[in-house]
Amino acid sequence: MKTTSTTTSATITATIPTPFKRKQINLDSGVSMEEKEKKINGIVTDGVSNRFYAAEPFFLKWTVRDMVNLAKHHWLPCFFGFGLLFFMAVEYTLFMVPASSPPFDLGFIATRRLHGLLSSWPELNTVLAALNTVFVGMQTTYILWTWLVEGRPRATISALFMFTCRGILGYSTQLPLPEEFLGSGADFPVGNVSFFLFYSGHVAGSVIASLDMRRMQRWELAWTFDALNVLQVIRLLGTRGHYTIDLVVGVGAGILFDSLAGKYQEFKRRKSISAKEALFS
Repeated sequence: MKTTSTTTSATITATIPTPFKRKQINLDSGVSMEEKEKKINGIVTDGVSNRFYAAEPFFLKWTVRDMVNLAKHHWLPCFFGFGLLFFMAVEYTLFMVPASSPPFDLGFIATRRLHGLLSSWPELNTVLAALNTVFVGMQTTYILWTWLVEGRPRATISALFMFTCRGILGYSTQLPLPEEFLGSGADFPVGNVSFFLFYSGHVAGSVIASLDMRRMQRWELAWTFDALNVLQVIRLLGTRGHYTIDLVVGVGAGILFDSLAGKYQEFKRRKSISAKEALFS
């Protein structure tokens, strides 16, 4: 039996969403699939230039109502936008700290009275240092417990990531020890040994433990660790054991490396599933 095929002219209609309306584009069946995809994706080829949008720029369609709704429903990004402008003005008009002067630190200014108390009362400084060392031990115990006892290695992986990165950064840029530093043999690391200032492993480890507690819905324990972490931050500023930037980045590092550890576990899980499917296929 002989079969014949006929080609008929047809029109394909593609609907492309724009910010405010839907645009109809007619695609003739004689056009190649590549050209169809370009038209649907808004890439118009005219032999001179390519336009990577199917409509006029989004911002040209903004109205006053849109701006009001932006400020009303997205006030946080707007706040950060004003913060950007404010600190640009501060940064470009600021008198920089001379090389011969110690770093300017707002945290040191805020804890000036605490520093004076601890410097005049060494016994209190030693007691607080010992309590802080106990808190570091609590962090370490919890993080190892989640892996060795509960079989959940994410917090341990986070801590390994965090301390390795801290070692690299701390060695790469070795900040000067604050002039008013109040050391103690009871502080961790015990024995008045040297340590990296950037960034705070004390704070980052506490954040990692607290995030794991929240995942397990251990809310009371998580809030307890957060409160102790705040007290730890105040003490470290008061003793000039860390600059403010060390402590703030420590919080961010704890969050970051907890997230990376979660992604690492998910990657390994998917890889294991793919390997098993390949084995039994």
